[in-house]
Amino acid sequence: MNPTGENVVRIEAEALRQLADRIAGPMADAFAQAVELLFTCRGRVVVTGMGKSGIVARKIAATLSSTGTPSLFMHPVEAVHGDLGMVVAGDVVIALSYSGETEEILRLLATIKRLRVPIITMTGDSLCNGAAKVSTLASAAEVALDCSVAKEACSLGLAPTASTTTMLALGDALAVTISEKRGFKEEDFADLHPGGKLGKKLARVEALMHSGDALPCVAAGTRMPDVIYEMSRKKLGLAAVVEGGKLAGIFSDGDLRRLLELRGKDALDMTAGECMTRDPKIIGPQEFAATALAIMEEKKITSLAVVDTGRRLLGIVHLHDLWGTEMV
Repeated sequence: MNPTGENVVRIEAEALRQLADRIAGPMADAFAQAVELLFTCRGRVVVTGMGKSGIVARKIAATLSSTGTPSLFMHPVEAVHGDLGMVVAGDVVIALSYSGETEEILRLLATIKRLRVPIITMTGDSLCNGAAKVSTLASAAEVALDCSVAKEACSLGLAPTASTTTMLALGDALAVTISEKRGFKEEDFADLHPGGKLGKKLARVEALMHSGDALPCVAAGTRMPDVIYEMSRKKLGLAAVVEGGKLAGIFSDGDLRRLLELRGKDALDMTAGECMTRDPKIIGPQEFAATALAIMEEKKITSLAVVDTGRRLLGIVHLHDLWGTEMV
């Protein structure tokens, strides 16, 4: 048993419970105002904080950006040496300071106010409990959010612990609320995380398909030896049969084996148009890789022709192309 570790977690959990109660009750209006400010922001959300609050501010900016709200972190010290130029009219600033009196952040107030950029603050002012004295930062804010905690989890009561956890959770609450308000979906998240696991799973067919010179393509009148050569050269196990730029059919390795069993050497005298599958399975370029895989599994095939709405052939997506998506 480790009573100290358990106690830390319990103190922080209680701080979060109290924060949730404030969001549901006395801080509901302020929280809603903050969401509306961020949702209607025409520019970017600039998040700033110093020390441990600055680390939390970086994470909040990253979470907002990854859920559809363009955001960036601004270091308050670097800001007074030129980086404050990144704040422009149309932006919204979120400033984190538990004391509300962090000197490095207070230096920024005059310029931010001159730009008429609204400020949302996260401070330890017990605003919902009628704080006797409101900090300088909270009093300068358009929306002041209460991150107060009964006590820090540090045994000395000095190290930011419960307070930074509360700020972090409040940042997440804002980000998720705004993303839902925007109608942010899985595919939107994937577009912002192309290197992540979800991004790979939700890759579009057009990003995976073989096209251009890599596309095995023959005309309907192409004789079988040339069809086989094209299939071997492009190494996809099939050839697309095209007439007037549109997909007419598909001739696959399986079709070739069945044709040889049926016709023997006479099969080599036939043309692609005579042997092709005339109604192959197709998919659109904007469909997800997951959809392509589902069709392949259902139909027990390894390739799909990718076509546009006019049935113009755009490419071929193969089962092998889906391996990198971590779905196969």
